[in-house]
Amino acid sequence: MGARSSSSAAKWLTVYQFENAEECFAQLRKRYSKILTTHLSSDAVNLYEVNMTEPIALVFGNEHSGVSDEIRALSDGNFIIPQVGIIRSLNISVACAVTLYEACRQKSLAGHYNRDNFDHVMKQVLLREWELNGE
Repeated sequence: MGARSSSSAAKWLTVYQFENAEECFAQLRKRYSKILTTHLSSDAVNLYEVNMTEPIALVFGNEHSGVSDEIRALSDGNFIIPQVGIIRSLNISVACAVTLYEACRQKSLAGHYNRDNFDHVMKQVLLREWELNGE
């Protein structure tokens, strides 16, 4: 994402960049119980069968080359967004939007958004950090 994103939501994100895939996955595994990649394969799970209410990291590849073999080897499996017709891939922004909408739907049904389960102190720290980044 560029420094000047067209979305004002960029200031609410914390971005981490890694040069090494194994280092990135080591950090992801500290926070998430499962890491799935988007990849059209015979063992890929349908997006709507993925439990998005658990701590899960999702890795998206671009429309042309997808997710690398190295990244897929480090992941716990693959998922696909079911589609009808000849074209079997989506633009990355569309794939992310569809997937995040499904995650939001599942979390909403599970009651994740009905309670304030975010630590108040941590919330204040993040808000201050994001405010500083937006200046």
